[in-house]
Amino acid sequence: MDRRTLLLGLGAAALAGEAPAVAQDAVQGPNPLDASWQAWKTICLSDDGRVVDGFQNAASHSEGQGYGLTLAALMDDRPAFDAILDWTRRNLAVRDDALMAWRWQPDAVPQVQDRNNASDGDLFLAWALVIAATRQQRPDLIEPAGAIARDLLRLCTAPHPADDSQLLFLPAAVGFRSDERVVINPSYYMPQAMRDLAQATGTWQLAQLADDGVRMIDGLAGAGLVPDWVAFGPAGQEPPPARFSRNAGYEAIRVPLFALWSGQATSPAVRAFAQAAGDAPPGGPYPVVFDPATRAVIETSAHAGYGAVAALANCASADLGKAVVGSAMRPFATDQPYYPATLHLMALLAQVFHYPTCVPL
Repeated sequence: MDRRTLLLGLGAAALAGEAPAVAQDAVQGPNPLDASWQAWKTICLSDDGRVVDGFQNAASHSEGQGYGLTLAALMDDRPAFDAILDWTRRNLAVRDDALMAWRWQPDAVPQVQDRNNASDGDLFLAWALVIAATRQQRPDLIEPAGAIARDLLRLCTAPHPADDSQLLFLPAAVGFRSDERVVINPSYYMPQAMRDLAQATGTWQLAQLADDGVRMIDGLAGAGLVPDWVAFGPAGQEPPPARFSRNAGYEAIRVPLFALWSGQATSPAVRAFAQAAGDAPPGGPYPVVFDPATRAVIETSAHAGYGAVAALANCASADLGKAVVGSAMRPFATDQPYYPATLHLMALLAQVFHYPTCVPL
């Protein structure tokens, strides 16, 4: 049975009122994304476990290592999981806490030039450890996941300047807050990861962080598209410093993706993105960068991963009464670099876990 036939069967079961045999923590039967995963590894993963970002001068970063580790855990690929984890620990675990340095450059001396972290990479690394602890029956992985979670809460959170009952997720331990302003990247929030990590490690503030983040993102989406970066001061939202993108683009595309992956198809961010992205032609180009207020398209891309996020958002947020099986998502495309390839595989995973009727056709 090929992937399309399998997923069409799952979609038909959902339309018939049956629960599909797919869940965040298990895929029953043949893995429908194994070929996509093998292709992703060919594009992005070196033999020693380094996730290579070709568009960033072949650098590696905690984001890519965290994404790769999560994908390996969900795909039940223990050799890849162990290789990615080993490379990450050997090369990025250079700080005095449980967090990772954010970037490794192959041609630099030293290869880690900046020991600051990136909180989204750390979050995905910890989530991957929790997933693997269950799926691979490795309870010893919970302790390092908890150490990362505790240091994220200690070093990478701050009270909202306009409402100290709300917690904000800082992009890194250093550089994003002053006495009166906090700069936030909304795409660093992954609600499902935060909640799973909170439950597995007892770091319950992460669940609050997820809830506060969803409310913040809902508020941003109420005014238009969620931007790449936003700042908050004592009076509330304000523009970020000039060096940060104020568009809704390559960063912000992860906001609807992570909402969808968290099962939040009714999220205002998903609906706003689906409306802005529209129905792009199957072969692209796909709108990627928008003006957040007007939703005007600023930049497009031919890479299918960006179109996959838009197609899933369109399908998942559509009127459920239509009962239509199939979406405009393309099967995994091998002619794209690390970032869109990773978004593409994540969108396919979200579709399998949560939206069986949105199978690529």
